[in-house]
Amino acid sequence: MTRALLVHRAGPAITVQDLGRPGYLARGLSRGGAADRLALRQGAALLGQAAGAALEMAGLGGSFTVTAPTRIALTGAPMRVRRDGTALVWGASHLLSPGERLEIGAVEAGVYGYLTLGGGIATDPVLGSRAAHLTAAIGRRLADGDRLPLGPDQGAGTGLALTDRPHTGGGTIRILPTAQTALFAPEDRARFEATAFHRDGPGNRQGVKLAGGAPIATQGQRSLLSETVQPGDIQMIGAGAPYVLLSECQTMGGYPRIATVLPDDLPRVAQAAPGDRLRFRFVTLEEALADHARQRPGGRVKIGTRRLLRDPAEMADLLSHQLISGVTDGRGEGEE
Repeated sequence: MTRALLVHRAGPAITVQDLGRPGYLARGLSRGGAADRLALRQGAALLGQAAGAALEMAGLGGSFTVTAPTRIALTGAPMRVRRDGTALVWGASHLLSPGERLEIGAVEAGVYGYLTLGGGIATDPVLGSRAAHLTAAIGRRLADGDRLPLGPDQGAGTGLALTDRPHTGGGTIRILPTAQTALFAPEDRARFEATAFHRDGPGNRQGVKLAGGAPIATQGQRSLLSETVQPGDIQMIGAGAPYVLLSECQTMGGYPRIATVLPDDLPRVAQAAPGDRLRFRFVTLEEALADHARQRPGGRVKIGTRRLLRDPAEMADLLSHQLISGVTDGRGEGEE
C-alpha cells in the first residue's frame, strides 16, 4: 500500500509546492512553485534528498497523520508545532509514526512554513511539476480529508537541525538595475535606497506591496508598453508604491520596474510579514555573481546543519550509540 499523508484539518492557504515550472513564460505561464525556494531546499537537506514537492502553509498549518513511519522536516517561517501534544523543534527533522497526530498552528514570524516529507509528495505532475499554481487554475488549496501519496524514501535517520537563522523579519535586500531603472531620476533612485519600506497588507503568492516614504514615479510612465516580468522585479505601481513580484506573478506588466531583487534575497522578501521593514541596496552584477558563487559552491546551495538532541524513542539504532562514557564507584570526585 502506498504511503500517504492524511490531512485531517487544513489551514486556509495550504498548497503542494516544488521548484515550479520554468520554460513556459512565452506561453503565458509564470514559473510558480514555492514562494520561499530556500526553505524548500532546506527541508530537503534535512532529509538528505533532492528538493521536491512539499506542503507550503501560509500563515496557518493544519492537522496531519501518516499511514507508515515517515521522516519529516519543518522549515521556513517558524510555526507552533506539536506531535501528539509534545512540542517539536522547528527548522529540524523528526520521525512521525502512524497514529501520531502532527498539529501545526500559526506562524510566529514570517509568512510561509514548509512541511517536507521523506520521499516527497507523489501526486501526478502537470507540465512537469506538482506545484499548485492558483492564478493559472493548476491544482488547488488542500482541504480537510485530502490524502496525499508519498514517494519511496531512500534516506534514513532524523535529528538534524539548521544552523542558519530563519530568514524572516525583513532586512536589507540586494537589487540589480533593470532596463527601466534609468527612467527614474538619480535623486529618486537614491531616495529609494534610503527609504525603510514596510510590508503593506497581507499580500499573496503573486507579490508583496510595500509602503513608506514619498511616491516614486517616472516621467511619462503611462506611455510605457507592457513587457515581460519575472519574480523579483520591483514595479512602482499606482501612485508610486513598490510592489515586489513573487513566484506566481503575471508574465507581462506595464508598470515601470525600478530594480529586480537578487534570487538569493527573494525568500527574505516573501517571508516579510505585515509591518516588517525592508531596505534595498543596489549592487553590481559582478558583486552579485561573486556572492552567489560563495553561497553556492559547486552550484549547490550551501545549507548548514547540526545534530539535534534527539528523543530516544525516535532512535531505531539506539543500542549502537555510546550511552555511558565512563564508570564510577558512585562516591564522587575527591571522596575516599
